[in-house]
Amino acid sequence: MAEDGTEATAGIETDFARKMSYGDYLGLDLILGAQKPLSGQHDELLFITIHQVQELWMKLILHELELAMACIRADTLGPAFKATARVSRIQKQMVESWEVLTTMTPHDYLAFRASLGSSSGFQSWQYRLLEIRMGAREALYLKPHRHRPDLHAQLEAAFAAPSIYDEALRLLARRGLPVPDAVLHRDLTQPHAPDPQVEAAWAEVYRDAQTHFDLYELAEELVDLEDAFQTWRFRHLSTVERIIGGRPGTGGSSGVAYLRTALQKRFFPELWSVRGKL
Repeated sequence: MAEDGTEATAGIETDFARKMSYGDYLGLDLILGAQKPLSGQHDELLFITIHQVQELWMKLILHELELAMACIRADTLGPAFKATARVSRIQKQMVESWEVLTTMTPHDYLAFRASLGSSSGFQSWQYRLLEIRMGAREALYLKPHRHRPDLHAQLEAAFAAPSIYDEALRLLARRGLPVPDAVLHRDLTQPHAPDPQVEAAWAEVYRDAQTHFDLYELAEELVDLEDAFQTWRFRHLSTVERIIGGRPGTGGSSGVAYLRTALQKRFFPELWSVRGKL
């Protein structure tokens, strides 16, 4: 302690009148001011915070997926593996966030649900972009964003562009593996359909992993990515079912019924089916 009774702060910055502070750099006034509950109910802040954090994580996932796809396209797989590994770890954080939300009971949620109006997680444009980058192709889900031409244009562009799996299959073909032309040159606005020749190409990678080791690692990174995505979907489903049961979701979605159908969909089908053929 200093002689005047104050704590010594030698070497520590204390005057930020003309310098950037921690809060300035992170934009904390904006971030911490973005939670605006409408109902006055205690648990609404929890609901808003969880979903805003999920959106921030999705922003980072999209940033990393963009890098991974560019690296796969350029056949520089090392940085792609780092990016996809980071995405898988981010997804684990997102899964854990549902654990926090499960502390909210149906009574807690129903006390402020009316304040949501027609808003719904179904309308998350970042989630839709993430699904599209992974390979989802359902034009219906672009429609809720037509009121925002900037976002709708971004989603449409991704919808007509290769997914991360498309980039992986093109890489296999460039390496001389037998990926059919019909798969490589398909209409990208349509979903990838499981193909036995694609499965055979992945089987060759797995059976001769020493020769194709980086492609073998790519396959496993993609499986990790989808596995984590499905885990997140399942925890979302179980959390929603725990809180609202079979009620319809806000914004016109069917709630749990819609989330359950999403669990049946695969982005990289041959990477799962090949496991039973090795």
